[in-house]
Amino acid sequence: MWFVFALGSAVFAALTSILAKVGIEGVNSTLATAIRTAVVLVMSWGMVFITNTQGGIRDIGTKSWLFLILSGLATGASWLCYYHALQIGDASMVVPVDKLSVVITLVLAFVFLREPFTVKSLVGCVLITAGTLYMVL
Repeated sequence: MWFVFALGSAVFAALTSILAKVGIEGVNSTLATAIRTAVVLVMSWGMVFITNTQGGIRDIGTKSWLFLILSGLATGASWLCYYHALQIGDASMVVPVDKLSVVITLVLAFVFLREPFTVKSLVGCVLITAGTLYMVL
């Protein structure tokens, strides 16, 4: 089931790029990011209340709060950079570079989470990096 949701994520991320590129025309990228973030915030909290999971807030530990907040800050920084890049660059160039996050994530997961880095992972990272460079150079 994780694959279905991951594929959904990829489809919606692709739509996000195209819709954002059209939407930011003539709009400051920081303002556009704030509008997008407000929509995501309302949608996220809506899902929390629809699924009746708001009571779980009390069960979140200090470590989880810290890392969720740091993750939120990283997301915000990513979105600000992404929207600005989309505003000044072509989506067909920005998106492949943005997807280098896959390679960076695999390296960080190996270093910090001690997740295995296999030959398959290495080949995948090399191919993603080579494909990205091929697309943007």
